[in-house]
Amino acid sequence: MNLRGVGVSPGVGHGPSYVLSVSVPEPPEGAAYAGEAEQEKERAMTALTRVAGELEARGNRAGGEAEEILKAQALMAEDPGVVVKVRSLIDRGVAAPRAVFEAFTKYRDVLAGSGGYLGERAADLNDIRDRVIAVLYGQAMPALPAKPEEPYVLVARDLAPADTALLSRAQVAAFVTEEGGPTSHTAILARAMGVPAVVACPGATGIPHGVRVMVDGTSGEVEVEPAEAHVADAVGAASARRAAISAARGPGRTADGQPVPLYANVGSPADLDAALAAEAEGVGLYRTEFLYLDRTRPPSPEEQRRAYRQALEAFPGGKVCVRTLDSGADKPLAFLPVPAEPNPALGERGLRLFRRFPEVMAAQLDALAAVAEEGLRVMAPMVATAEDAAWFVRACRDRGLPSAGVMIEIPAAALRARDLLAHADFVSVGTNDLSQYTFAADRQLGAVSALQDPWQPALLDLVAMTAEVAARVGKPCAVCGEAAADPVMACVLAGLGVGSLSMAPSSLAAVRAGLAAHSLDQCRTAAHAARAQPTAADARAAARAHLPALVRLGL
Repeated sequence: MNLRGVGVSPGVGHGPSYVLSVSVPEPPEGAAYAGEAEQEKERAMTALTRVAGELEARGNRAGGEAEEILKAQALMAEDPGVVVKVRSLIDRGVAAPRAVFEAFTKYRDVLAGSGGYLGERAADLNDIRDRVIAVLYGQAMPALPAKPEEPYVLVARDLAPADTALLSRAQVAAFVTEEGGPTSHTAILARAMGVPAVVACPGATGIPHGVRVMVDGTSGEVEVEPAEAHVADAVGAASARRAAISAARGPGRTADGQPVPLYANVGSPADLDAALAAEAEGVGLYRTEFLYLDRTRPPSPEEQRRAYRQALEAFPGGKVCVRTLDSGADKPLAFLPVPAEPNPALGERGLRLFRRFPEVMAAQLDALAAVAEEGLRVMAPMVATAEDAAWFVRACRDRGLPSAGVMIEIPAAALRARDLLAHADFVSVGTNDLSQYTFAADRQLGAVSALQDPWQPALLDLVAMTAEVAARVGKPCAVCGEAAADPVMACVLAGLGVGSLSMAPSSLAAVRAGLAAHSLDQCRTAAHAARAQPTAADARAAARAHLPALVRLGL
């Protein structure tokens, strides 16, 4: 039995399947309670607080990307709107478990219709809801093996960050889910752990519990009860691949010596050690949302300075690129009263939020200016026009920041990159959002994950257009989206003229090896061949045909 999904974290993993299924029952409609309303409300509030505390505690233990995600979920568990709805239902005689179910379901349905980041959070709400109901019923949530005899393949319809945050490669051989996309939480956490993962895999939960499964996180293939010889071949190939990859050391460059600096994407100071261990040449994307998302007031200037200083101290003399706060209607902040929007993915986020609340940007830029040194670069997300770019760069110049750039995440920005670069010192392409907006395809929705494929020729055209303009005006062009983590795509991006690449630390070694095995001319030929194709699959195949060393490396 073979299944196929979307490979989102490379490598081969095998082991017994562990199928995680949620068994918390839906509280019966019309369920009432005996006793006083205040006691029932207190019972509900205690359960909500307990779940929020557990989520935050797991985040604190996990650190990194998982900490940021779980702290945001802890806030959801005690969302004021949910609390008011639960209390109101209990006042009308509804039992606490049913009140929690109805309140979270209404919240979830609103988010599911919003798309984008908030649409993805709808799945998280189901998990939070079930955890609160389980507490009220005195029931344990489905648990993962504490001390498995061997690493297992975790299979689920979808995986909640609370389930996966504290796992390690010593426990899990691979992840397989029916839902999710390349930028879902499962994909993000799997790449951070270095665990192979396949998402958007129809029929995955039909895999029998305990059977042997082999997962290829590169091709997206999931093989149930594979032949032992096939497993041995795949494991041997993976071992040879790791050895070949580890042989490539030092700065990123092509076989003929063209430098292609390789940087790390970092979600919080906790990720800096992994970036250093992976020999990153700096930080190409320092996400600053971790400072803001789990609080009811903005971070203090000193707290911000400390976080930025940590990155600069980790890479002395190396470049650190800080992305200013990418939040707003799609990642709401408790201390900023942004009105509800019908489609938050197209609303006020990133730089647009700064234009509504300039004091928030001023505080962040002041903190960055206080620790600025030669290697520091600052860039703004969700820049759409030259006027946006000029406004942001002027604010950076006023504070003496050494280098101010913009992200290319909106097709309009790629189409008019020349106008943006008349003001900005550099551009960095965020392929995740650029795909979402180019193809009108929610980046978190498994059903449209094919349109999120970075090999889509139209997306390659936009990257090429941006890189060509940047080269013409003599300014740097980087890629910091997930596309850069694919060694094949990394060669194509270099061939398109992209000057540097940034990715999850776990992907750096493979990308370094892929580049080192090919000349710049080979990369250019592969890029030209990919752009000439009509489909994403054809583009990838055409590129690989011109990059022969990838076969030897098993990439």
